[in-house]
Amino acid sequence: METARPRTRAAARLGAHATREEQRKRRPVRRWQRRRIGEEQEEAVFREVVNFTRDPLPARYYDKDTTKPISFYLPSLEELLAWTPDAEDSFNVALEPLKCRQPPLSSQRPRTLLCHDMMGGYLDDKFIQGSAAQNPYCFYHWQCIDIFVYFSHHLVTIPPVGWTNAAHRHGVCVLGTFIAEWKEGGQLCEAFLAGDERSYQAVADQLVLIAQFFRFDGWLINIESSLSLAAVGNVPPFLRYLSTQLCRQVPGGLVLWYDSVVSSGQVKWQNELNEQNRIFFDSCDGFFTNYNWQEEHLGRMVAQAGERRADVYVGVDVFARGNVVGGQFDTHKSLELIRKHGFSAALFAPGWVYECLEKRDFFQNQDKFWGLLGRYLPPHSICSLPFVTSFCLGMGTRRVCYGQEEAVGPWYHPSAQEIQPLFAEQRPEGDGQGWVKTHCCLADAWNGGSSLLLRGVIPPEVGHVAVRLFSLHVPVPPKIFLSMVYKLEGPSDVGVALELTTGDAGSCHVGGISTLSAETSSRHSPRPLRVPPTKLARWVGHCGQQLRGGWVQRCYEVNLQGCVLQDLWVSFSRPPGSREQEAFVCRLGELQVVDANSLLGPLPRVQAVSVSRVRWQRAAPEEEEEQRPARLRLSCALHWSYPLSHVRCFRIHCCRATGSPAEGPPGPEKPALLGLAFVNQYRVVDLAVAAAGPGTDGRVEFLVEPVPREGFLVPKAEWGRAALLYSGPHT
Repeated sequence: METARPRTRAAARLGAHATREEQRKRRPVRRWQRRRIGEEQEEAVFREVVNFTRDPLPARYYDKDTTKPISFYLPSLEELLAWTPDAEDSFNVALEPLKCRQPPLSSQRPRTLLCHDMMGGYLDDKFIQGSAAQNPYCFYHWQCIDIFVYFSHHLVTIPPVGWTNAAHRHGVCVLGTFIAEWKEGGQLCEAFLAGDERSYQAVADQLVLIAQFFRFDGWLINIESSLSLAAVGNVPPFLRYLSTQLCRQVPGGLVLWYDSVVSSGQVKWQNELNEQNRIFFDSCDGFFTNYNWQEEHLGRMVAQAGERRADVYVGVDVFARGNVVGGQFDTHKSLELIRKHGFSAALFAPGWVYECLEKRDFFQNQDKFWGLLGRYLPPHSICSLPFVTSFCLGMGTRRVCYGQEEAVGPWYHPSAQEIQPLFAEQRPEGDGQGWVKTHCCLADAWNGGSSLLLRGVIPPEVGHVAVRLFSLHVPVPPKIFLSMVYKLEGPSDVGVALELTTGDAGSCHVGGISTLSAETSSRHSPRPLRVPPTKLARWVGHCGQQLRGGWVQRCYEVNLQGCVLQDLWVSFSRPPGSREQEAFVCRLGELQVVDANSLLGPLPRVQAVSVSRVRWQRAAPEEEEEQRPARLRLSCALHWSYPLSHVRCFRIHCCRATGSPAEGPPGPEKPALLGLAFVNQYRVVDLAVAAAGPGTDGRVEFLVEPVPREGFLVPKAEWGRAALLYSGPHT
């Protein structure tokens, strides 16, 4: 009997075209039942006889060594045209929609594009559920960029879903790459461009479908192969058709053209927009120039671009290959000229700081690189609630959940990266005014794998220093709830306070808040609550209390009417009576800004958890020697139903035991965290379980914990759960 589990996004797209084979692959294990385990909890129970026969997994979607789900590319035109949404594809669908931001990408402010090209692509970032990579590449200066392009030399580069989730969380749009190179690329382009419109429209339709299904935002088109006159003549209508169809299916979708082929069909990099390539610029949303330009190229482009200067992305090779301006730690020299002429910038391969410099100094070098560019990279503002971050980089040397260590060891999961701040050094004008510097730090965490480290000095001449962490543009509801979790390092009596800046959205009235001074009349310091509001006590029962690991939580409730929330600051003040210079080190573990009323409604429940695609392996001989009783390795797929618009992620746990099925669960074992999911499914890989003894069943229970967008813990009674009972193989 099959479960009535919900259809995944992929399955929904498949519709009537789902084959019997696809239905078989999604089928749960053979026998199941539902069992009530409390007043409010229900558990699905599945039964399985251990069988060591392998059911092969499709290589495109699963790593051949680990069987973990992976992101993928399409290497050929045939595979592109043949692609249709498969049930396996839904692992790679982004959870995060593109967040609202100000100014919008459609504004004429010059933009910053980051083109991520690193060692061929699809490295540790391809593992959708994360990996145990040590010292992986990590990007976190999202507030400074507008567009992220994932680049590789495969024909159709589909961005790994972790990058899309992280970028969208910060309001940054994500593009894949369509690239044709060398003689083979020329033959490929002739195949779909030299014929009639049906050929190039079929390719464009597939590119649109892929972007729409996987929920990224468009394409960089990079043709670096010579084309016949027939083929190059069809490039502009191909670009126009692709751009039009993409905008219909993907709100805010973008198509950019790279400066390579000219209107004659030859590959002749121009390093500028001019009459030889303008026809392509006029046919799409933007033009990405080659890298060997000088200032005279920029001067000539001003007239060519006209009112579309922001749509010209001047390429900067951070590796500084060829005759280029700037590059490496001199990249700011390129940006200075680009901004002087009013153009957007396309930074190619800023992972140079990771690939070419010492890995142990990566964070320091990355901050130096982006810090040198800071004056040319105006930040954009986040404009939606809830706003919640634990500053997790999506990596760490251990996993922490609300101050409690869950696992030790390296991990890397780009989808788990949370909203990152404006990394900067804040120095008020004038001498002796103190300073505050911000750094990401893996040494300690409140939730996830890292926290934000703030170091600073309060000189004798001033009473406090402050640092702006986030630029916002949020029309706020009448009542908002704010929370800050922090920890001062070492003995210190320095005061820590959350401050916010408001703007007038008509007639702004602020209650429950203190104005700092006449000079900063729009910046306010909320008064901390000693106890949480009664209605919110279920969620925030520890306001003003010492938490695990020395962390402290401060809570605030602010009444606002007709206001726009603009900035979040953290302020550090000297202790009463102190007249000495005060140095401090503070870690921020979490910031929350939520609509107080959003916390009053009931949460949806995780429903219809099912277990399918079960695979068994015998433990390796060395494992058998080390562990008794005998061990097995279990892999399986979990699916469940939950409205994804309500969730930040799911935490997947398991409890393992053996016993008689008639006895039910063997007792309250503490759940062990398996990993995080950002869709309504998760693949369990090589979970060690005890072999079932004669006359007994082995038992493993899977629990699905939703993490709501507001960032609070959900009671276990509202988790989803399913148990797998298994017996030894028949002899």
